[in-house]
Amino acid sequence: MAKSTVITIEEEFFKLNYLSGRTPKTTDEESKDAFAMLSEYSNGGVYIGHYDGYSEWERHSHGDELVQVLRGQTTLVLLVEGQEQRNELSKGQLLVVPRGIWHRFETPNGVQVMTITPQPTDHQIELPIGI
Repeated sequence: MAKSTVITIEEEFFKLNYLSGRTPKTTDEESKDAFAMLSEYSNGGVYIGHYDGYSEWERHSHGDELVQVLRGQTTLVLLVEGQEQRNELSKGQLLVVPRGIWHRFETPNGVQVMTITPQPTDHQIELPIGI
């Protein structure tokens, strides 16, 4: 049996560096100190991030992703049947991104976010036309 550990999310955010100006071309190396995995969970993990800017497109083929905003706000854009579905999220709100749905974050003013994310994650800077 795995050992259970209590995690204080606010304390974990103090360990992060704020990433300003995230873009779809931001590298893992450039963003590594703004994100952390708090725990393994199911076929992925529980993650936190603290940033502003715009992410690349991503999707998860092995399960749904839960996204919760803990501070600030973001627009979580889902690509559903070829149409962008814009979801404005602010502190205390969450959204479940269905398995296999391409999505990205637009965060001009900063956010602290927690996700439960299945792995693997596919990333694309731009989606090909027709997806």
